[in-house]
Amino acid sequence: MRNFVMPPTPIWPVDPSAPDPTVVRRAADLIRAGRLVAFPTETVYGLGANALDPAAVAGIYAAKGRPATNPVIVHVADPVAVPAVAATWPDAARQLAERFWPGPLTLVVPKAEAVPDGVTGGGPTVAVRCPAHPVARALLVAAGVPIAAPSANRSGELSPTTAAHVLRSLDGKLDAILDGGPCPGGLESTVVDVSGPVVRLLRPGLITVVQLEAVVGPVELGPPPAAPGAALPAPGMLARHYAPRTALECAETAEEAGFLAGLYETAGLKVARLIVTGAPVVAAARLYADLHALDEAGYDRIIVTLPPATDEWRAVRDRLTRAAAEE
Repeated sequence: MRNFVMPPTPIWPVDPSAPDPTVVRRAADLIRAGRLVAFPTETVYGLGANALDPAAVAGIYAAKGRPATNPVIVHVADPVAVPAVAATWPDAARQLAERFWPGPLTLVVPKAEAVPDGVTGGGPTVAVRCPAHPVARALLVAAGVPIAAPSANRSGELSPTTAAHVLRSLDGKLDAILDGGPCPGGLESTVVDVSGPVVRLLRPGLITVVQLEAVVGPVELGPPPAAPGAALPAPGMLARHYAPRTALECAETAEEAGFLAGLYETAGLKVARLIVTGAPVVAAARLYADLHALDEAGYDRIIVTLPPATDEWRAVRDRLTRAAAEE
């Protein structure tokens, strides 16, 4: 655990189409030394540390202010690295990894003994994914260790899709930021639990239920009931999450959004309205960037008109409804 004040965080630009090995190696050296490095993935920026170093993982939780029962995702360079963090690799995990890795899919499996309890929130499973972003992959290869990396922001706040977002939330709390430009996907990975007798979607993401079921058959939605205070089975399960600092409210229709905005404006509040439309993948890619911009613009309320309640919009609706949830 860190007990000193860190200087402002340096930003190291890196071309995502051809990551500079020298810059990546500097970041990898920090990871191996137990330090914290933010880096881009195809989903959002992650706050990375050596997943097999308990003190380094504790540094992630301290920097983010993250609840101890909320696990983090472990990133690996390729499926060959999975045995270092997973005790078993069920058939469903193999099938899904063959189809979607590298990519925005996280698989929850029984954890290996070498994985610190801090990574899993004290639970028996570990969330693993193989990212597709060239900078993330270069960092994993150069570091030579699995990297634990939740989103690079304070716990519960908006996830970052640019280095500037990371700096706004965590400046002075990590050792370096690899700036590979905006993240193309814009939303966190799909999380699927394959550790039990059924395949469960724990967190919707860029890979849809329809796509998953085309590979492994029926997928249950949501986690099984858990005891109060128990470790969460995966990240992104808290009722309130992904929230801007500005109060956000959701509406199912434009009429409802207009009514809410009118109420607040009559009371003298400055209100921003966001309508989520267009192709789901395009809307997902820009969602957090739009919310960050509104959050910095001095509004008192953000009113969002939700997209349809369909499979392809499931992840966007999940993020917005959690952002609007009460504390």
